[in-house]
Amino acid sequence: MSHEEVTTTVQLNHTVVHARDRQLSAEFLTAILGLEVGAPFGPFLPVDLGNGVTLDYYQMRDEPIQAQHYAFLVPDAQFDGMIARLDAVGVTYYADPGHTEPGRINRLFGGRGAYFDDPDGHNMEIMTRPYARP
Repeated sequence: MSHEEVTTTVQLNHTVVHARDRQLSAEFLTAILGLEVGAPFGPFLPVDLGNGVTLDYYQMRDEPIQAQHYAFLVPDAQFDGMIARLDAVGVTYYADPGHTEPGRINRLFGGRGAYFDDPDGHNMEIMTRPYARP
């Protein structure tokens, strides 16, 4: 099998998101993105995304949580609603990943995007166009 054949068949299936309160964090994300929290699966609380990838929220009780970055490609028609839901719950969004431009969105690659923190400090990103790669 060639390298090209392998890279076209490999897909991300799921990833674990560490949380202090898996229910709270999963519900926060689903409320913003307009999704639903799935039924618990062992120690995980899944959030299914539209492309077959699942975020499995896992509760961390005593260990520190290392903040991660999660980027979501969202339909342009739903972007304004997501921003409105962030505003409604009092969560500041930013135009940049370093969170230096509060209350603003970016217009990268002909789309719109914004960054915000979830309850555990993970840097979440919503964007309507994927990043152009060379």
